[in-house]
Amino acid sequence: MSPDPEHWNAAALEHLTGPMRGKLSWITARAVDVCLRPDKRLVFTETHPDQGNPDAIARFRRVGSTYEIEVVGTQPVWLNGKPVQSAALGYGDVIEFGETGPLSRFRLYDDSHGPGLTVSEILDDVLCYVRTSRRPLLSRLGFAAADLVRRLARDTSIFFRALVVLSLGLLAYTLYQQHRADQLIQARLETGTVQIDAVATALADERRESIRPADLAALQSELGERLTTNAERLRTLEARSGASRRVISTASPSVAFLQGGYSLRHKKTGESLRHVVGQNGLPVHLPNGQPFLSLSGTGDIAEVPFNGTGFVLAGRDLLISNRHVAEPWGVVVRAGGEEIEPVLTRFIAYFPGQPTPVTLTVLAVSDSMDLAALAMDRGAEVPGLEISQEAPAPGDEVIVMGYPTGLKSMLAQTGSTFVQELKEAGETGFWAVAGQLAAANLIAPLASRGIVGQATDVTVVYDAETTHGGSGGPVLNANGEVVAVNTAIIPEFGGSNLGVLAAHVSNLIEALATAPVQ
Repeated sequence: MSPDPEHWNAAALEHLTGPMRGKLSWITARAVDVCLRPDKRLVFTETHPDQGNPDAIARFRRVGSTYEIEVVGTQPVWLNGKPVQSAALGYGDVIEFGETGPLSRFRLYDDSHGPGLTVSEILDDVLCYVRTSRRPLLSRLGFAAADLVRRLARDTSIFFRALVVLSLGLLAYTLYQQHRADQLIQARLETGTVQIDAVATALADERRESIRPADLAALQSELGERLTTNAERLRTLEARSGASRRVISTASPSVAFLQGGYSLRHKKTGESLRHVVGQNGLPVHLPNGQPFLSLSGTGDIAEVPFNGTGFVLAGRDLLISNRHVAEPWGVVVRAGGEEIEPVLTRFIAYFPGQPTPVTLTVLAVSDSMDLAALAMDRGAEVPGLEISQEAPAPGDEVIVMGYPTGLKSMLAQTGSTFVQELKEAGETGFWAVAGQLAAANLIAPLASRGIVGQATDVTVVYDAETTHGGSGGPVLNANGEVVAVNTAIIPEFGGSNLGVLAAHVSNLIEALATAPVQ
């Protein structure tokens, strides 16, 4: 077919079905005959008025800026699903040639329609096929779905295909994250999830660090070396200074081992957070190892144990310790919500030489310092420690007393007989071990000596050795007076430790006198 130079508009048939499916047949002459071969292929030839074409089924004739179709053979032709003899064609019309012939879409490319197909046109092609084809419905739908996928993968731009792949990837990732979120939501509770997570984490940590019967012998062997080292340091300390010996022996009875537990409860109902129990009667644990906790659980109350150090002030029946010991739940739990609140389930203190503990109540905590004042349910019958009126200076020697590592350090000092008795009795729980140590008169603080490296109006930095469990212990000068309250370890600075200046203890006591807790 020779193109007509008077018209630049181009027309084409896009074949939707049949052996020519997916191909284009261009129509550029003024008149074109269409023949349908037995194999259902369409053949296009330019019309010659002086020569007839007996095989033609239809003829395209240019009229103005478009074409019209005319049936010239004996076989029927359908336009947009309706039989026709002659009709003007519009952009996107669907033509079916013969009873079982192929479907083709008429395209007219001009200023309004370029040769590239948009996604909407591809979708429209598929929908038109579904509407106009006379095949059975299921056959039409199956063919339409396959043709849509094929054309989107072949006829669209690389950018569009990349965008589709990216979108599918993002969708898959979103669905995966949603699935994970749904699983986590199922494992969480209706309120106070941040608080409950904090408690679950603390319980998981405590379970990993708890003392088991099989660990006692290894624990004694491991910490025995540390005890020997500390004992040697203590003997050296006492030998070098009679004052240090006097300070340690005088202060020890007033330094208490603090032991407590806390849980969460609903403010309105008073229900406590409990372990969820499975069908086997055992507590359920989540995949990450944390216990499954719920306010509607039927197991034991989820109690988080903790320990620390405190000391009695001379002339007052109260203990001084750290705020983070008296309120061990910390900021995470306090900020967890308005409906759930932390509550102390037990809080007791063991004094050296006393077989029974005293029960503690939090009187006050400092808003600005890591300090707390604790009341005792009965007198401790110990002399107590005096607060120094003078702040320490760099270079001063100090003695730090406390219970670093808690029960483990005391167990390391007991000897094999006591450890064997614990193993035989099976009493290795947090509360039972402390009771057994007190009954055997084995509660005693450790002491370490160091040098003050820095002192400010707020804190004191020193290198006396201590660790977790020693928090809240007294930092004493050579006269046995409290110059600071041990509060934190600073491993970044050569194992230095941090204490709150004792003057702030006096401020806390004065605040209690002027505004007592009701």
